[in-house]
Formats: sequence, C-alpha cells, structure tokens
Amino acid sequence: MRTALFLTSGLLLFASILIIAKLFSEHFPSAPNWALALGLSLWLAATGANMWIGVSKAGYSVADELPILLLLFAVPAVAAVLIRWRFL
Repeated sequence: MRTALFLTSGLLLFASILIIAKLFSEHFPSAPNWALALGLSLWLAATGANMWIGVSKAGYSVADELPILLLLFAVPAVAAVLIRWRFL
C-alpha cells in the first residue's frame, strides 16, 4: 500500500510541477526544463529518504530496498520526462 501511495504522490508532484512550468513558459521559455530538474531532484531526495527510513527504522537491508527505490523513482520520473518531451 505504501508503494502505491508513493507512486501516486510522485505522479501528482510531477503533474503539478509541469502544470506550473507550462504557465510560466510563455515568459520564461526554459521553465519546463528547470521545473523538470527541480522535480527530479526533489523526488530523488524523497525516495532516498524513504529508502533510508526503510533501512534504518524498519530493518530492511539495502539490497531489499534498492529495487523499491528504483521503482518509486523511475516510474514517475520516466512519465514526467516523456510528458515534457512530448507535450511541453
């Protein structure tokens, strides 16, 4: 359940960042690029913190948490990059 919530949060984060970037892109043409970089940085920090909590508090090993980190980061990040590339 936590994984689904994190995936949904990531998709919503990137959706909101790209919508805001679209609004600013008329006056600042590089806004979508900056927004995507900011979103990827924030999302990597959030998923890294989730992994750290899983390792330090929940008792999972890094080998157990690494595939979850990759899944949680990659799915929303790839979706955001594809949307940015295709539509913005």
